[in-house]
Amino acid sequence: MTEAGVGATGAATGAVPRLPRARGFAQWPHQGSPKEEGKALRSSVPRRAHSALDADGSRPDAVSAVEESNQGRIARLTPIRVGRMAATPFAFLRGSAGLMAYDLARTPMTRIAAQICGDAHAANFGLYGDARGDLVIDLNDFDETVRGPWEWDLKRLAASLVLAGREAGADEDTCRKAAYDAVGAYRRTMRLLAKLPVLDAWNAIADEELVSHTDAHDLLGTLERVSEKARANTSGRFAAKSTEPTEEGGRRFVDAPPVLQRVPDPEAAEVVASLEQYVTTVSEDRLPLLARHAVQDVAFRVVGTGSVGTRSYVVLLLDHRGQPLVLQVKEARPSALVPHLATAGFEAAPVDHEGRRVVLGQKRMQVVSDILLGWTTVEGRPFQVRQFRNRKGSVDPAALAADQVDDYGRMTGALLARAHSHSADPRLIAGYCGKNDELDEAIATFAVRYADRTEADHAELTAAVRAGRIAAELDV
Repeated sequence: MTEAGVGATGAATGAVPRLPRARGFAQWPHQGSPKEEGKALRSSVPRRAHSALDADGSRPDAVSAVEESNQGRIARLTPIRVGRMAATPFAFLRGSAGLMAYDLARTPMTRIAAQICGDAHAANFGLYGDARGDLVIDLNDFDETVRGPWEWDLKRLAASLVLAGREAGADEDTCRKAAYDAVGAYRRTMRLLAKLPVLDAWNAIADEELVSHTDAHDLLGTLERVSEKARANTSGRFAAKSTEPTEEGGRRFVDAPPVLQRVPDPEAAEVVASLEQYVTTVSEDRLPLLARHAVQDVAFRVVGTGSVGTRSYVVLLLDHRGQPLVLQVKEARPSALVPHLATAGFEAAPVDHEGRRVVLGQKRMQVVSDILLGWTTVEGRPFQVRQFRNRKGSVDPAALAADQVDDYGRMTGALLARAHSHSADPRLIAGYCGKNDELDEAIATFAVRYADRTEADHAELTAAVRAGRIAAELDV
């Protein structure tokens, strides 16, 4: 063996060849301690500071905020949106993500960034079907998703639990405890994830373990009932109720205004044409599945609370046996959080397509996502595309028994931590949150204060409706 050969292999010295760092991967050996970095942030942003909710004289009033958020929506539908928001303070919160972002941008933040839901209120968690027909529970609405402060999601969840508890008739101590328990579950789950190998942490807390992990045993009966309903909530069931046979052997939607209405042929043709772009955004292994379905009809369908007034279509497809698959083609507007990120010290990432933003944000946060997620453009407007009625089910937090609200808070807090840990290092957040309940107490205090502010906002809106300042229609 030559001397050069020995040096080339490193066999003589036992030296380990130093490889260049590959883009997209971590450096080895790892530098620094994220946990200690998180702890160090407590000196500049004490955890108790998260109780703060300061008054701001320049804050838009509730009615102006609603009117501004209605800009660009279909005008004939905005009274339905206002009517839904005016129903209860919790409903108002659900439709006012932008107004709360204004407030949150003026609260203390660690500046730790994560992919956030942007609208993580208590009703935006639910069940849906995975590719094998099993039910998964997770966050399930991502219209507002951006990269931003993790605290915003947690504070919105905590405030929503107080409002939902009040609507459910729970006493004030119970409502505050639900917010406190949600933050505690978030903190403990993040600590658990920080201790695990990355691959284990990524898929940690399987759904069958969720109840035990969060000590949410009082919710078991409710979750079982919701699961039973979700399994029946399919494209087939929706089509059976909402379509009729055609002379050619296919099916078409039946008008049920104002919620469901067939659209003129030129508009339907635009939606169908957009599906050609959509299939280019779907994983290639799913294309044979879509190719075995034929498009039958298109209808406009009103959805949600915050989403009312946006353009949303349902597209009916049938396979060779006449079995339906329904896709939802839903307008993707810019996130309501974007105008407030700069105030919070975050730079908004450039967005080339709002539908793509929503879909990628969803995939970054969920453990399992809809296999048919994609995006497209209809008449120059961005849309997201997903399965409609994919065995979806949800718990109505405002209808829970008083002794279940805190269980629900713990469950959703744990799910939120899991979602954030996919894009932010759990060691960093866990290091900041710590072992004691200082953060839990602070955000619970904030949640009560913000619930009070939301009730005042709701009262402003309802007064404006009564005075005729803003049009509202009863829920449909």
